[in-house]
Amino acid sequence: YSAEDAAVTYRLYELFRPQLEAQGLMPIFSELEMPLVDILSRMEIAGIPLDSARLEEYGVLIDAQLARLEGEIFAACGHPFNIRSTRELQVVLFEELALPAQKKTKTGYSTDNSVLVELARSGNRIAELLLEHRQLAKLKSTYVDALPQLVNPDTGRLHTHYLQTGAATGRLSSKDPNLQNIPVREEAGRLIRSAFVPPAGSVFLSADYSQIELVVLAHLSEDPALLEAFRLEKDV
Repeated sequence: YSAEDAAVTYRLYELFRPQLEAQGLMPIFSELEMPLVDILSRMEIAGIPLDSARLEEYGVLIDAQLARLEGEIFAACGHPFNIRSTRELQVVLFEELALPAQKKTKTGYSTDNSVLVELARSGNRIAELLLEHRQLAKLKSTYVDALPQLVNPDTGRLHTHYLQTGAATGRLSSKDPNLQNIPVREEAGRLIRSAFVPPAGSVFLSADYSQIELVVLAHLSEDPALLEAFRLEKDV
């Protein structure tokens, strides 16, 4: 299987190389894309340390928050029910509480997040609590519970796979696990991010381009006003 992967890849190279040459794309292939393969492979092998104990502690905290939210929801509804059951939630919201239903599905009225958001906007406290409960439950199942299970026992690190061809723009994507969608906006997400720790003696560095799309637009269009704005360091 491994030999076939290599053999077929080489045959594809022979097929595509004349097309790359004809379109003047060989420099991008040989000077940008192929050197990046080695860098990404070393990044994947190196992995990233994860403080699983910190996530475990946070998981206990989330469980307590979920229990509190469930208690508030049950008190507001007048009885306990299975919050994760779509059918039971339909009955509680649209039959017992007679809240305005919006989208119809094959199994009744929709209880998806967009419906709950609309109900919350109209001031419904139960909808607000349900949204908060869903967000915490998803964070726990997707990250707090799942990520420690993916730590390599030999290295003690997470090893993702980086995809050079995962996005049409050329931007990298990652999978198994996806380390590019770790939440950051809410406090809960920041707590999850804090479980990613640099090795001893190292630090994490965060860097970002400023208005990079507009800079590229100015360069390609040579628009005088845009070029002048960037020369003067204005906030476009």
